Amino acid sequence: VQLQASGGGLVQAGGSLRLSCVASGRTFSAYPMGWFRQAPGKERDFVAGISWGYENNTVYADSVKGRFTISRDNAKNTVYLQMNSLKPEDTAVYYCAAAGAFSRIVRASGTYIYWGQGTLVTVSS
Repeated sequence: VQLQASGGGLVQAGGSLRLSCVASGRTFSAYPMGWFRQAPGKERDFVAGISWGYENNTVYADSVKGRFTISRDNAKNTVYLQMNSLKPEDTAVYYCAAAGAFSRIVRASGTYIYWGQGTLVTVSS
């Protein structure tokens, strides 16, 4: 699975961005997907995850719950992260990732097998 993330940019606090991650190579719907982020000097943190298939079960980090929404369009091989009410502390490089086929949603980055290249989100105060 190859992943290509896009949609990052510079936005003012309170604004919104939508990240996209397009997958190619294998049956996209079989893979749980996740978004992670890494701020300068910090570890890569889990942001959101969505189950494989069409049930669209989701999990979120507490820091983004109620502001971010993860979704997927299996017909387009794409997973999205809609980010609203952005804060300066959301500034980071955002990565999409795919876990093992037919596995459950997990938060641990080490469980994810395939990674996109990252897209930078900068939120100004």
